[in-house]
Amino acid sequence: MRQSYLNLNGYWEYSINKRKEEPLDYDGKILVPFSPESPLSGVMKSVKPEDYLWYKREFILPDDFNVGRVVLHFGACDQKATLWVNDAYVGSHSGGFTPFSFDITHFLSDVNKICVRVTDETDKGYESRGLQSLKDSKRGRFFQSGLWQTVWCESVPQNYIREVFISPDLDEQCVYLLVDGEGECEANIAGTEFYFEAGQTVRLDLEDPHLWSPEDPFLYELYLRLGEDHVQSYFAMRKFSIEEDGLGVNRFFLNGKPYFINGVLDPGIWPDGLYTPPCDEAMIYDIEIAKSMGFNALRREEKLDSARFYYHCDRTGMLVLQDMPSGGEKISSLVERSPLFTGVHFKDSSYGRFGRKNSFGRQSFEDELTDSVLYLHNFPCVAAWTIFNEGRGQFDSTRLMNKLRELDSSRIIIPVGGWHDQGHGEIRSIHIYYDEYEFKEDKSRRAQIVSEFGGYFCLIEGHVSNEKPFGYKKFDDPATLRSAILLLYDGEIRPAAKLGLSGSVYNRLYDLDGELTGLMTYDRKVVKIDPDSVARAIMVPNVKF
Repeated sequence: MRQSYLNLNGYWEYSINKRKEEPLDYDGKILVPFSPESPLSGVMKSVKPEDYLWYKREFILPDDFNVGRVVLHFGACDQKATLWVNDAYVGSHSGGFTPFSFDITHFLSDVNKICVRVTDETDKGYESRGLQSLKDSKRGRFFQSGLWQTVWCESVPQNYIREVFISPDLDEQCVYLLVDGEGECEANIAGTEFYFEAGQTVRLDLEDPHLWSPEDPFLYELYLRLGEDHVQSYFAMRKFSIEEDGLGVNRFFLNGKPYFINGVLDPGIWPDGLYTPPCDEAMIYDIEIAKSMGFNALRREEKLDSARFYYHCDRTGMLVLQDMPSGGEKISSLVERSPLFTGVHFKDSSYGRFGRKNSFGRQSFEDELTDSVLYLHNFPCVAAWTIFNEGRGQFDSTRLMNKLRELDSSRIIIPVGGWHDQGHGEIRSIHIYYDEYEFKEDKSRRAQIVSEFGGYFCLIEGHVSNEKPFGYKKFDDPATLRSAILLLYDGEIRPAAKLGLSGSVYNRLYDLDGELTGLMTYDRKVVKIDPDSVARAIMVPNVKF
């Protein structure tokens, strides 16, 4: 984090057309960072796969802003973006969920014009799209396009800190630091100064480190200096692992001790902003109310979010189980849901069956996987990666698990979420609906997590816009819903935790448009069950392992 930045959010000009060249006239104003499909954008128009979405904005840098270089940052753009500054081509980026930036120093003038061209195929293509679908659905699917996170300029010296990779090691009581830059670097942690050369991984020892957990989310402040460049960041000392408990059962461990993941599904969608929260407080509200309900983890369903989301989880003490957004061509619902109804798990080497015949699409997913892991590497809250969710766009999950482990061995890797399990890895993910869950030891002795279950449906009049709402089991009022959730945890989750279950993820924190399985309404205006009552219902007491 630096202080030398210029926020470019606000009203830009926009145009939606079929022309690859910049339009002479734009359609009107759009409020960035909200997608044109969202009410908060002020546009409420859809971008189809054959369309071009154009953005234009002019800006003037403040006096003395430029201290050497100017970098233009985009938090995320869905899906393919091409950038021009002052009518000169700068670069392009593909991938709707990861941040990107360009050094625009040599393109600048007194008055600067930014022009961004966006295309978005959603599910007509093969690139990652998450839960988005062009087809209307009672299952809460939606689609959006364009700039959906903050755009900003940042000024840095000629020699500056380009990246920082922070890797805590609890066993060695140290933190490993890699600063991408040239020259001598200075770090300050809790008043202790360290000096080292940038560009190489260094070990910084910590005496009696203060550990991070959801119950005690302690963060170390980190100050870095490289020449004239100064950066402030943070890190946490924590360790995620799969280990044997005292009974010889493999479980999830946090900081060397068995820890039950008591999670809730959270896709990060709002009715007025879609993927973009209406404000920072709205994002904080979801995290804090989940915590007040007794949950210690959020499963971010097929969406990478802004750095602000992970920062708030870090400081609040909320684990994140991070899904990779799915992609590929559409697959048959019979294939997708086969494990749910028949128990048959298909081999993911069959590319055609899973919509992955396109080799460029497979490579694109691998590239996005690498970018995503590097983007989220430093956030302490991210406890697990899920590569594929419920078979959508799944391929070569065992190979990708091994590749991901080389990139990041500090987190739990779930190769396949829920369905089409390939029998490999250190933890098995189970999604269960309609049937009762009973814990059974895995044949490969993997740890196990029920990463999706529940889905109980309670309609709140006046807070539903979809005429065909969906849920797995309907309840007439919040009181009966609460009783049902209590019975669900009493009858299935708590007994399984005693036998070896590592965690559970209830479906879900809030309703979606059409899928009314939330503990809150989609607009967040009604909390269906008092948070204290939820906390008592879902509590999994400490079990002596």
